Amino acid sequence: MNGSLKIGTLYGIPIQLHWTFLIIIPLFAWIIGSQILVTTGYISDIFRISIDTSMIAAGYMPYILGTIIALGLFGGVLIHELAHSVLAKSKGIKINGITLLIFGGISSMEEETPDPKVELPMAAIGPLTSLAVGIVCIAIMYLAGSYTGNPPLAGVLVFLFGYLGLLNVFLCAFNLLPAFPMDGGRVLRAFLARSMSLPRATRIAADVGKVFAVFFGILGIFVLNPILILIAFFIYIGASQESTAMKYNFLLKDVRVSDIMAVNVRTIPPELPVREVIDLMYATKHLGFPVEEKGHVTGMVTLADVHKIPPLDRDAMQVRDIMTRGVISLPPHAPVTDALRIMSGNNIGRIPVMDGDQLLGIVTRTDIMKVIELKDM
Repeated sequence: MNGSLKIGTLYGIPIQLHWTFLIIIPLFAWIIGSQILVTTGYISDIFRISIDTSMIAAGYMPYILGTIIALGLFGGVLIHELAHSVLAKSKGIKINGITLLIFGGISSMEEETPDPKVELPMAAIGPLTSLAVGIVCIAIMYLAGSYTGNPPLAGVLVFLFGYLGLLNVFLCAFNLLPAFPMDGGRVLRAFLARSMSLPRATRIAADVGKVFAVFFGILGIFVLNPILILIAFFIYIGASQESTAMKYNFLLKDVRVSDIMAVNVRTIPPELPVREVIDLMYATKHLGFPVEEKGHVTGMVTLADVHKIPPLDRDAMQVRDIMTRGVISLPPHAPVTDALRIMSGNNIGRIPVMDGDQLLGIVTRTDIMKVIELKDM
């Protein structure tokens, strides 16, 4: 996902942080720290446990605890998404990665059309895992309150684990809402798909998600709560994207790359001056060309590659100096949905179609969108 930073790998799955993570950590830390005594009272009342606040409220401790809780929340989100991904891998679905976002996470899975029988347990495992994490945190809270001999330290531990327990229980409940893109929306779609087509079930689940989004947005405006407004935005955009992706997969399900690719592709040599490439783009109205050397495609040069070079340097450079190497290609029998997924995931607009070392054609994002428009008539 664009705007994400890879931080590591777990169970062979790349873990990424979206840039919004850098905003939400200090924001949550400040919100939690500034309301720490009020929140401590709530936790004490909910769990009927006494909390010594002498260390909790001292100095910068409220904001330190706020940061720890914010990081713990995203740790819970990561465990939630790992549960989805590990179960998906056990079902033979390839996982491209997990991206942690401002209000949750996204597991990127290579699955063209979800199977409702598989999707139901995959959707349910995330909230159940969050609930389990919440119960474990609450159990640790009671143990810390009972067996820690130092009351101020016990107060800190009770506050931390009580807060994290509540957050993970809330994460479970929030994800069970029958609205895309939450897990509850996927459960709803899986049930609906038992009696209707998957695209229709997806559309209904997405519409329910949009209704929830509008409700949260209106409520957030009335109570002046920016978090609710952001949640509404997150749900609405996620529901729209999910519905659109399913629509595209349905319309393109029987289309192969060979059906829509452009043939007789213009290739260029690596020694061609960059200035001549620009002139060729103007003349042909094509914004990218395969680079061919000795009968082999060795790269791609696009307008984006040209833009990376300052105008004053272009006259002295050749295609080999700016082209993208390690070209992603597809065989002619590949589904068009594969091409669309690769283009979206790698932010590219065209993919060469290869049969071994032989260049057969090229498929572009524009070609795919034209097919979608025609099939949607």
